[in-house]
Amino acid sequence: MNSLLGTLSPFGLAFVLTVVLIVGTTGGGKAKPLSWGWALILSVLAGASYAAADWPFSLVKGVVNDLLSLAESVAPGLTLPAIGLSMIAIAMWRKLSLRGVVMLGIPFFYIASSADGGLGVLADKIALAAQQLAA
Repeated sequence: MNSLLGTLSPFGLAFVLTVVLIVGTTGGGKAKPLSWGWALILSVLAGASYAAADWPFSLVKGVVNDLLSLAESVAPGLTLPAIGLSMIAIAMWRKLSLRGVVMLGIPFFYIASSADGGLGVLADKIALAAQQLAA
């Protein structure tokens, strides 16, 4: 018998978390909308799952890289950490809805997971756990 993560795979986990984040940020159902804390935690996992999964989530990375190269051509010397900190500043000081925070958080955590840092290790661990549990 396979475990849930093994049968779900990183792609499935990324898909499910994206659906939960999109649907869970609106009200109207029997369940309450996600809290800010849960939305951020699930955004971290979704971003790491995007990095662990490959196609079609790699399209997001392609779009982000295209936007980064466009931004760098306009403002040479603009680095990824500067863009990431700017995204955090936008989330902190703009009145974003919960869905706005999620839609800003997923690409931010995806970019951070693709880099060599703590979130990159998380993405590697999600991929490794899914492969080991599926075997």
